[in-house]
Amino acid sequence: MAELGRFLLRRLLTFIPTLIGVTFIVFVIAAVIPSNPARVWAGGEKASPQVVERLIREYHLNESIPKQYYFVMKKLLTNTMVSPVSHHYVWDDIKTYFPVTLQLTIIAFVFIIGLGIPLGIIAALKKDTIIDMIIRIIALLGVSTPIFWLAYLLIYVFYTKLHWIVLAGTPTPDYSITGIPLIDSILKLDWNMFAQIIRRYWLPGFVLGFTGIGVVARIVRNSFLDAYSADFTEFMMARGFSRFRIYMHVLKNAMVPVVTVLGLMFGGLLAGAPITETVFSLPGLGWYMLRAINQSDYLGLTGAVLFVALIYVTVNLIVDILYALIDPRVRY
Repeated sequence: MAELGRFLLRRLLTFIPTLIGVTFIVFVIAAVIPSNPARVWAGGEKASPQVVERLIREYHLNESIPKQYYFVMKKLLTNTMVSPVSHHYVWDDIKTYFPVTLQLTIIAFVFIIGLGIPLGIIAALKKDTIIDMIIRIIALLGVSTPIFWLAYLLIYVFYTKLHWIVLAGTPTPDYSITGIPLIDSILKLDWNMFAQIIRRYWLPGFVLGFTGIGVVARIVRNSFLDAYSADFTEFMMARGFSRFRIYMHVLKNAMVPVVTVLGLMFGGLLAGAPITETVFSLPGLGWYMLRAINQSDYLGLTGAVLFVALIYVTVNLIVDILYALIDPRVRY
């Protein structure tokens, strides 16, 4: 337990520096772009000089980068930062757009687990056969296929030709429990709303998770084969255990690195949704960040990046803790 405590302390000490580093890099990149954000916020070339000057003073744009960063982070952490573009509090904007991204991430994660793990197991059991080769090719395509290209291709098939999906609107019930319509519809047993949400989100969820399906399939295959070649497998065979029981025991040992990858992948999906949300017209957090970039709203962008980084680092920390509990070797 002492080793576990030291391991957790080391991970916690990297928590805040990681958040500061990520947000500062994004803020600096956005702030040093050769443009006048105050003029953009005030209306562009026809903006009033008085309004531009007021925005410069209000958002400390005439000060050094570190002072600007301190001002923005202080306002964000105290929930007093108002976006000069949307004229709403940044955290209110994030709370508005985040449920869309979270629903998309959940559905993508279901595809990753539901397809990636079985494909990896089948590939391992059929090692060096035509089935194994096909699954490995699918995994390679998943890693290398551009998301936007796959999205437009599937839209053509499932929307233009088959009419199996909807590309307009975001189904939202007239009740709220958790603030996440997908989860609320399940808790309320509102299967009609649940079906509407799935019909709207299943294809973008599949597109977002397609890369993860390939990655998980490859990791499960390799990890399963490594565990299958261990000494305990030969021992179980010699004892006369059934093939199914041996496979289940092998899978249990093979899932340790897979759980780690899945945890990190969930956090990565939250940050990797801008392209998918834009193609499928989903007003989520990724869409919000792209809009903030286009409108020079690096204050809202910094807030969104801080939020995503907080989620990612938290998930990373939880996965490390679980991994340390499962495998004591990583504590040292």
